Amino acid sequence: MHFEKFYKEMKEQYKSREVFEDAKRYAYDYMDNLDGMDVYPSPESLFMLDSLSEVMPEGPGSPRDIIRALHETGSKNTSAETGGRYFGFVVGSVTPVAIAAKWLADVWDQNPALYVLSPITSKLEDLCEKWLIELFGLPENTAAGFVSGSSMAIICALAAARNDILARQGFNAAEQGLFGAPRVRVVLGKQAHSSVWKALSLLGFGKGNCEIVPVDKQGRMISGALPPLDNNTLLILQAGNVNSGAFDPIDELCDVAKKAGAWVHVDGAFGLWAAACENTRHLTKGIEKADSWSADAHKTLNAPYDSGIVLCRDRQALFNAMQASGSYIQYSENRDGMLYTPEMSRRARSVELWATLKYFGKSGVDELVSRLCDMAKYFAGELVKNGLIVENEVVFNQILVRCDAPEDTKALLKKIQSSGICWCGGATWDGRPVIRISVCSWQTTKKDIDECVKLFSSRIL
Repeated sequence: MHFEKFYKEMKEQYKSREVFEDAKRYAYDYMDNLDGMDVYPSPESLFMLDSLSEVMPEGPGSPRDIIRALHETGSKNTSAETGGRYFGFVVGSVTPVAIAAKWLADVWDQNPALYVLSPITSKLEDLCEKWLIELFGLPENTAAGFVSGSSMAIICALAAARNDILARQGFNAAEQGLFGAPRVRVVLGKQAHSSVWKALSLLGFGKGNCEIVPVDKQGRMISGALPPLDNNTLLILQAGNVNSGAFDPIDELCDVAKKAGAWVHVDGAFGLWAAACENTRHLTKGIEKADSWSADAHKTLNAPYDSGIVLCRDRQALFNAMQASGSYIQYSENRDGMLYTPEMSRRARSVELWATLKYFGKSGVDELVSRLCDMAKYFAGELVKNGLIVENEVVFNQILVRCDAPEDTKALLKKIQSSGICWCGGATWDGRPVIRISVCSWQTTKKDIDECVKLFSSRIL
């Protein structure tokens, strides 16, 4: 009988809309105050998090009180990643149309696993696939799966590659497992992203079995150091080094790999979007020759989080790796999303991705990518003018900056991260500590950058 009370209360919440109006008001309050809030929570705000610590309540709570607590404590303890002065990681911001689309999609609460579960999300996935293929200039029948992020996209792509390479040797990984499987060679650059190494570990390759190619001072794979390849090889290239933003010589390496019959994967979490911009397209020359690609729309495109994309030239290879069967599963003649991803139950990610792509259009995506790159170059130039050292060639949206002395770099990074004015991350480059700046938000202006440059320049040496 207790649930009857819950049922009536929840139906009344739908009708009265009070809790939804509260959430909307708090969301608008957050948007209105975004520019003036600390980019990272102050110590006083972080102290407030203790107020959330409690044992799980014995009974039901008030919906309006719960949402109010989220706003009063939670909003103050967010990083202002949707603003213009967060440069810590390659995380992007989010556009108004994408937020609105996500709100609506959350109310729909659709599962895009099958067409019969959600015709609208099936249609939107199909459209996003076609538009992305056109934007990136990929082969016409390329398949796209919509996953949680670039880490999962890499896992999906490398699983398809592994199974396909084994199949060439007469071994069916899906049926026989991996025990006793022929060896698959993995060749990749020394500065491959951590998510690539994670995927290789989860898929059973192991770091110790990989053939690591040295890189140049920008983090690009040295083509002359590439070992001889064969048709049992998985070659992993990088479109956008996570620190320097540099791109491997994709065109040249793809040609070598194709002659040998190797599978080529391009890790392009944020850099694959360079292919959609006239000013940066040269960086991704030859990507259409690869076999699979991974990207993330929440980074350069500024779609919301949970917008990873796996792309595979051989549609059947992706299907085979993501296979699912069961008499209850009702496939259709239309797109059934679970064929392209590991999950069956998942969020309808395509809704806000479609809204973002439709809003920008080809020219808008071009201008967005170009703007981010221009802002990064402006930022780097201003830092150099103020006596700081920029370590990398700023070819995309990444900047590595340092002081003369390592201890000064570390002190400056600490000052920046506690300032509330902007937030940057740290890294090690060429044996030295550096400050890592990722310009990813459509909100970033030259005024934002100028304020940040003042902070960088106020260092105590």
